[in-house]
Amino acid sequence: MVAAMAGFAIEDMFLKFAARSLPVGQILMIFGGGGMLAFAMLTKLRGERVFHPAILTRAILVRAVFEVMGRLFYTLAIAFTALSNASAILQATPLVVVAGAALIFGERVGWRRWTAILVGFTGVLIILRPGLAGFTVASLLAVAGTIGFAGRDLATRAAPPVLSNLQLGVYGFAMMVPTGAVLLMFLGTASVPDLATTGQLFGATTVGVAAYYALTSAMRMGDVGVITPFRYTRLVFALILGMALFGERPDGYTLLGSAIIVASGIYTLIRGRRRAVQSSPAA
Repeated sequence: MVAAMAGFAIEDMFLKFAARSLPVGQILMIFGGGGMLAFAMLTKLRGERVFHPAILTRAILVRAVFEVMGRLFYTLAIAFTALSNASAILQATPLVVVAGAALIFGERVGWRRWTAILVGFTGVLIILRPGLAGFTVASLLAVAGTIGFAGRDLATRAAPPVLSNLQLGVYGFAMMVPTGAVLLMFLGTASVPDLATTGQLFGATTVGVAAYYALTSAMRMGDVGVITPFRYTRLVFALILGMALFGERPDGYTLLGSAIIVASGIYTLIRGRRRAVQSSPAA
């Protein structure tokens, strides 16, 4: 899980570098196409169908919409705002997933976890600083991306079990290609990437696919309640990369908000695991 989070942070780094010379729409097209091909090859190597009829189910179509929303707005966020800020806001995704599971799937969430969720959202507001001098409208892109990724994760729960994680990876990356094309029509003009930018896009795709594979392996082999809190190490890697490569210096508001989000998320996960153990037949 830690390796996966490090990989995703490095993927973000490469995409932020590439956004200096290419429009975001073109980046999404190249990154999405590369990821789609990589996952398609992995799917074939496992002996699975690349295009399964189940992709036309309602859950997969809803998942695709949220995947597009998450990828589009988060990529815009890391292109136009500080990597550390965007990554910090992204850490609220598990909190949004828990809240969504309660509201949409009727999962039981006690007052303690609801309190932790509200505290975590307060951490997001501290980072955003609405109404204060440090607030930027572009930072709302990370919020929209977080909602998109949370919706994708919730839709994945309802996805047909016949579809593997690799197949879902194919469809998720495939949706980025038309999304990038539409964005490119309105924002930016396509250009031929130079050698450095080509290397950055190749690095983002390679590391991103490896990170996704590591994440899938971790979720399948490990105890979910134990390994899930390690998702928050992504913020640590993002802070290090942002400071070392982009000269970012997160202020006290960002660090305080990040700490609140991470603490709330870990508490919510631990509390949810404890409730699951207590309600199990063995308990």
